[in-house]
Amino acid sequence: MNLHYSDFELFGLPQRFAQDQGAIAERWKQLQREAHPDRFAAQGASAQRAALQWSVRINEAYQRLKDPLKRASYLCELLGAPIEAHSNTAMPPDFLMEQIEWREALDEAQAEDELEELSERVTQRRREMLAQIGQLLDLEADPPAAAQQVRALMFIERFAHDIESRLAQLGQ
Repeated sequence: MNLHYSDFELFGLPQRFAQDQGAIAERWKQLQREAHPDRFAAQGASAQRAALQWSVRINEAYQRLKDPLKRASYLCELLGAPIEAHSNTAMPPDFLMEQIEWREALDEAQAEDELEELSERVTQRRREMLAQIGQLLDLEADPPAAAQQVRALMFIERFAHDIESRLAQLGQ
């Protein structure tokens, strides 16, 4: 193994958005067994440190690969279209209008069922955007357009957390 491998190379996966979650988890377990520092106890401290570095690298790759948003962001960067979420926040007007409508609905929601309905709309939109990101990355080979969608999905993820927080407040 090489520390400079991409996450996909490290896990022996094709470099694409669509992935089998079970295969990612299985490969993670296998790599963790191979790199576990206890397996290198007889080889001394330096071998254990190297194994620990590998274990950390494997865990970092796993966290990126198992999460569709992180995987999409990482893939965009590998393909030359970094997300730049902190410096590039430009969004299409229709997306911004949708966000404003959702914010207003969240602010006006008084009951759990209203929040649940909003949450379902957001979840559906998230599914649609993930499918579109997959299309842009795997079929259309358009990383810049995918990066735009990833940035938008980051907004949606934050909004989904806001809904969850509001639901938790109502439940108290």
